[in-house]
Amino acid sequence: MNAPASTATPARTRTDSRAQRLAARVDAATPAHRDRAIDGLRALALLAVPLGHWMLGGFRLDADGLHNASPLSTFEVFAPLSWVLQMLGIFFLVGGYASVLSYHRRPSTTAAWLRGRLVRLGRPVLGVTAVWAVLLAALSWLGVPGDTLRTGSTLVIQPLWFVGVYTVVTALTPLCVRLARKLGGWAALPLLGSVAMVDFLRYGPLAEGMPSWLSVLNILPGWLFAYQLGVSWGEGRIGKRGARLLLVGGGILFAVLLLAFHYPASMVGVPGEVRTNSHPPSLLVVALAAAQSGAAILLRDRLGRLLRRPLLWAPVVVVNLSAMTILCWHQSAMLAAAVPASLLNGGTAAVAGLTTGPDTVGWVLARIVWLPVFAGLLVLIARYTRRFDAPWKAGTRAANARRALAGLLAAGFAVFALGLA
Repeated sequence: MNAPASTATPARTRTDSRAQRLAARVDAATPAHRDRAIDGLRALALLAVPLGHWMLGGFRLDADGLHNASPLSTFEVFAPLSWVLQMLGIFFLVGGYASVLSYHRRPSTTAAWLRGRLVRLGRPVLGVTAVWAVLLAALSWLGVPGDTLRTGSTLVIQPLWFVGVYTVVTALTPLCVRLARKLGGWAALPLLGSVAMVDFLRYGPLAEGMPSWLSVLNILPGWLFAYQLGVSWGEGRIGKRGARLLLVGGGILFAVLLLAFHYPASMVGVPGEVRTNSHPPSLLVVALAAAQSGAAILLRDRLGRLLRRPLLWAPVVVVNLSAMTILCWHQSAMLAAAVPASLLNGGTAAVAGLTTGPDTVGWVLARIVWLPVFAGLLVLIARYTRRFDAPWKAGTRAANARRALAGLLAAGFAVFALGLA
């Protein structure tokens, strides 16, 4: 005899129903003109940043404290993983596309538009660096080793270079728009040529006579390349044909640089390696950005249709609303687990996947287990730090004093993190 069907609603069904209702409300509140594909690409690039840092960065613990390490030093086979997780090309592409649309909708002067965008970028950076200035003092008072503090400050400031570069390229938006209108997608070609010339000088037959600072010349054109492509795309000057050229041309250039010119395979820096592709960007990074940009443009319509589904769209909205929080605080989430673990038993107890060296398969498996812990810590931190994204109070004497104090603390943290003190 069959048992009677239960009339009680399972907890999982109730949870699914609440999620569907919430997603439906988010979907209904989304303006019809919102380009969901652009937001989806931005969310994908955003999530790749913490995932890349959490999986491709690790620590070594010794008597002096925590030190940075990377599994790529041992597992070179993981280098292709960095090709997938290095999605800054997509981020700059989408940034250029969104900026040109915002630029055309600016309600007043170009200067006011730029000021508003730059302030929105600067507030979260000022917040995280000011908070960490206080944390460094507190952790030092609690007896955390100096090497651990320097390692932590280096990791915190590491993603912030991106915000600095993004600020500069954003300020160049009016120029990028003019170039896009004149040259279309080809406006990015001189930037690629500039990076190629610098790479030839620093890696070619004349390399021994070149100054060490030469590589710095790649920072602006290397990242402006994808941003200029995004501006040209936003101006309607890159279509499917141009996207295919970017995808195929970028892919071919990437393969040639890797196989014929022996560029390092990793897209991120590896401790102990003389050459790096990312700091500053090499021609290999630009080739990858070209291929990624072509693929993104070609997939734009399909992704937009996919994100018409409320349950897929709602997480994209959440990630985009938390963009600067994710960028500024994801390393703090990992440190929130690693620093206390490094102090266990007086710093003599190593925790697998956290404070053990990233040189075994066991570390890789343990680090994968730690990923949801880092994500949970980031969500918890975000509950209290998202206030830095919102406009800060100004005008009163107390508000001005708080802003001045935050600036002073941020400057102190920067001096410590950059090794100037």
